[in-house]
Amino acid sequence: MRTDTASKVIHAAPHALYQAFVTADALKTWLPPQGMSCEIQTFEPRAGGAYRMVLRYESLGHATPGKTSENTDVVQGRFLELIPDRKIVWQAEFASDDPVFAGTMTMTWRFDAVPEGTHVTILCENVPDGIRREDHDEGLRSTLENLARFVE
Repeated sequence: MRTDTASKVIHAAPHALYQAFVTADALKTWLPPQGMSCEIQTFEPRAGGAYRMVLRYESLGHATPGKTSENTDVVQGRFLELIPDRKIVWQAEFASDDPVFAGTMTMTWRFDAVPEGTHVTILCENVPDGIRREDHDEGLRSTLENLARFVE
């Protein structure tokens, strides 16, 4: 398992970014990478709280199949730490019969105030072997771009 990271300066206050994470309607709008949509089934943004979401590919001709089915990634996990306007840590597990997607990935989202707004950093630890680095890097960059468009 490996560690992936991505970051971006977003022209918004840390508080606006934090709120975009802890509000289910906001999160489902910006979190899915380009070409995907999100349905949030469970969402308890507090330490120890659970979440479950279904990410769907919007077209049938996508490059890589989904982890749960041909067109879906079902991910569930727990919020480990929420520090308002500073950091969110959650664990993620993919519902998949394929062992290359097994395991628990930990994602840490940091919000550091800078003169231009907020430097947002995503740190993904224990990334399952089945997620290609190139695909993950592209997905993380897309998510950060979506977040910027959502809050700016």
